[in-house]
Amino acid sequence: MAATAAGRILTLCRQFHNVCKISSSLSTQQSIHKFATCQSYLHRHTSSLLAPASHTQFGVSLCRPLHTTVNRKGLDEFFDLPENWGESTVKSGSPWTSKQLRTKSNEDLHKLWYVLLKEKNLLLTLEQESKRQRLQMPSPERLKKVERSMKRLDTVVKEREDAIRLLQTGQERARPGAWRNSIFGHVYWYRFREYAIPWYMNRRYKQKKFHTPAFVTPYTRLSLEKHLRAKARRISMAKQKKAVLLEKYPHMKAQS
Repeated sequence: MAATAAGRILTLCRQFHNVCKISSSLSTQQSIHKFATCQSYLHRHTSSLLAPASHTQFGVSLCRPLHTTVNRKGLDEFFDLPENWGESTVKSGSPWTSKQLRTKSNEDLHKLWYVLLKEKNLLLTLEQESKRQRLQMPSPERLKKVERSMKRLDTVVKEREDAIRLLQTGQERARPGAWRNSIFGHVYWYRFREYAIPWYMNRRYKQKKFHTPAFVTPYTRLSLEKHLRAKARRISMAKQKKAVLLEKYPHMKAQS
């Protein structure tokens, strides 16, 4: 009796195992059929976006994932926004200060540099187009703000480079040198160079004069006076040009 009961239990287990195998194969075929139907539907409606990448062992093609990128406008990036066309004034913020730039990381400064460069190209294009049409550029102070921000950003980057160099090598400048006097009485920064032979054996180095002769000293004052006169002349010409522009365009005085 015990052997007969064990045989019946073994037979029931085999039948149950066969039923599970049949049901699993049917569910696999149904899932493959549904996946193939869905994939064909997607391929039919979005054939321009999807492309087959590879094939599986069941013959069903897989598709690459979708991705979106920023649209490229081409030469339109060199012109201002359409809502600003024809406006006499355009609102703009204040330039970046050195204190604000020092709080940024190197990666943020790198990104900000190209943003400012793009804005500068846009404003230069707008300035040239205004000159071509003989019209006043809307809010010309924007260009000065961008240039001032780029100059401060460059100063902050140089400060960080100098700090790293001082910590690593102890040198203040990227290329070592010293202050020297020329034969004309000018003081300039001489950058050291590498030579294949010592300096006392180098004829080319000995030809350089790093001192000011005594007979040149009286002319040093005249050279400084000439420089100051040229500087005063440039300032005077700038004031005259500004006065002529204010007389020609009176509304510029209210904006400035």
